Amino acid sequence: MPRGDKSKYTDKQERKADHIAEGYEKRGVSDSEAERRAWATVNKESGGGNKSGSGRGKMDTHESSEKGGRKGGSAASRRSAAQRSASAKKAAATRKRNAEHAGH
Repeated sequence: MPRGDKSKYTDKQERKADHIAEGYEKRGVSDSEAERRAWATVNKESGGGNKSGSGRGKMDTHESSEKGGRKGGSAASRRSAAQRSASAKKAAATRKRNAEHAGH
């Protein structure tokens, strides 16, 4: 099997990779880099292609997904209440301003 061949992956693994890549692209990562990171994540969590062979019945670890969830709020928790509040007010003002522009 040549490198990069995805024929040994299950449908679930392919859906997972698509979903992960979509998330990276939304955050501004290039298409090719997003796809590379997505497949690396799938490989890390599931041990690679699972369609046939001895590793078929292995459970996924979800290690990377859980890590992402834990990291999510950590930046905000290090900031003071005043800083978070100021940030929220600024965001609200920006949303209001953008809504006014969209209305024209």
